[in-house]
Amino acid sequence: MNIQRRTGVAVPVFSLRTKDSFGVGEFNDLRLLADWCVATGQNIIQLLPINDTTFTHTYQDSYPYNAVSSFALHPLYLNLPLMGIVPDAEYMAQKECFEALDSIDYEAVMNAKRDYMLRYYNGQGKNQCRTKSFKDFVDRNSGWLNTYASFCEKRDSGYSFAAPAQFYRWQQYHLDRQLKDVVEYLHSKGVILKGDLPIGVSADSVDAATFPELFNMDCSAGAPPDIFCTDGQNWGFPTYNWDSMAKDGYKWWKDRLHKMSEYFDAFRIDHLLGFFRIWEIPNTYSSGLLGHFNPALPLSPSEMLKEFGFEFKPKYLTPCSDDVREVLFLEDSKRKGRYHPRINGQDTIWYSKLSDAQKKAFDDLHNDFFYVRHNSFWKKNAMKKLPQLIKSTKMVVCGEDLGMIPSCVPEVMQELGILSLEIQRMPKTPDTEFANPASYPVMSVCTTSTHDMNPLRAWWEEDRENNNPHYFYDYLHWEGNVPYFAEDWLIRGIIEQHMKSPSLYKIFPIQDYLALSPRLRRTIPQEERINIPANPRHYWRYRLHLTIEDLLDDKEFTQQMLSLTSLSWQ
Repeated sequence: MNIQRRTGVAVPVFSLRTKDSFGVGEFNDLRLLADWCVATGQNIIQLLPINDTTFTHTYQDSYPYNAVSSFALHPLYLNLPLMGIVPDAEYMAQKECFEALDSIDYEAVMNAKRDYMLRYYNGQGKNQCRTKSFKDFVDRNSGWLNTYASFCEKRDSGYSFAAPAQFYRWQQYHLDRQLKDVVEYLHSKGVILKGDLPIGVSADSVDAATFPELFNMDCSAGAPPDIFCTDGQNWGFPTYNWDSMAKDGYKWWKDRLHKMSEYFDAFRIDHLLGFFRIWEIPNTYSSGLLGHFNPALPLSPSEMLKEFGFEFKPKYLTPCSDDVREVLFLEDSKRKGRYHPRINGQDTIWYSKLSDAQKKAFDDLHNDFFYVRHNSFWKKNAMKKLPQLIKSTKMVVCGEDLGMIPSCVPEVMQELGILSLEIQRMPKTPDTEFANPASYPVMSVCTTSTHDMNPLRAWWEEDRENNNPHYFYDYLHWEGNVPYFAEDWLIRGIIEQHMKSPSLYKIFPIQDYLALSPRLRRTIPQEERINIPANPRHYWRYRLHLTIEDLLDDKEFTQQMLSLTSLSWQ
């Protein structure tokens, strides 16, 4: 695959701010962002998921990875005047109020937009449903659109703003038109769009209701403990029944990719490891520590003894305190007499009670189980489905391959041409504190932060003790005292490293770009964070404190950006 070298910016649609937006970023705001990209030498924009996440009509719906539908777009991103709604005095007053806020008032903005759309739909909007373009859209998307519209009609039936199914089709029609118009504009400027494919699907979603046979509803997907969350993560999404999905050649996945390809030129597979194995947590537990890999090869007591010298005892399955996490093993739910070692079992009371010899045996067993035992098994599992999915799309495929990475993952990514994700603070080489961007593989996306991490300035302040001087001597070739705050010259040095890396894609959070300028950066770095993974009810409301027009008008910053991005082409 011939992938063009690109440099760009990562920003959620909801975080954009322009003079035309209505309290939240909208698809149409991507036009101005593309103009800024061109002016600053960039040619790719990376987004978070843009699917509809409306379940409760509260701020909890702000979580972009919990979609109502894997196909429907979020009505939050509609530009009302482009639908035909003429702004009046009430509209302008609300717009002024929303735009004065530092962050998004998700509920207020969504309620106001919905009210305007309902009024317009009940007036002139219904006429648009009689047009050929609307009918063609419904015909092309009938496979998901009708079930989605019925779902929304039922969901809202008890509210004062209840609407017929046609209203939701009409919303999706306008979302499709507005986003496709934007994509056409981006392409005319030489800018491409990179999307995000969530690994999880809500148990209450249209997808799960329509295709229940594709999901395991008795457990939840999550992640083992990592630097983001020492208790592991429980996302609350059902895991996939891959055997059922294979029966029709993974049609549901291929349909998702086909829909994404109508808008995106590249996409990031959220949690690529989920195609090798998923961290599965029985619904009887909430802690990610009580999860296990699926598929997996759980151990029998005889294997433990023969291969590692560990003497398994049934009592290790029972918590030795009031904390249900205090177990050393978990029995496999489908294969009695087979056991998964509890992740990080060395932190349990049971482990502390073992003899030194048994501790060593458990350590060897634990290390082999999580890093060695499954490599060829998981590779075969991934190769059953990933090649078919990748061949079904022309989009450039990028993988989020962070966390506990078995050695088979980079092998498969290289074989299939999937770009890896490289983050300096999350090195993939054991016993390395910081990765060196100069050593990144060509087939990769390099970045300074993700939406789950603090941007550079806030990270520098929160983790100052770990930012040892050798990092700067080794990688920035800088001498002097380590600064207390992340000064603009420090940010520039870090970004310069990444711009010079071999990575094909160099995509940076807009917050880290703005950190280059003391004039443009936020006063309080912590206000730039998008998400805190350890908090499942985090309010996703980060928004730029200045408009894209402000950035376009700032010629000094434009030149500063151009001097940086030019390094990526050398």
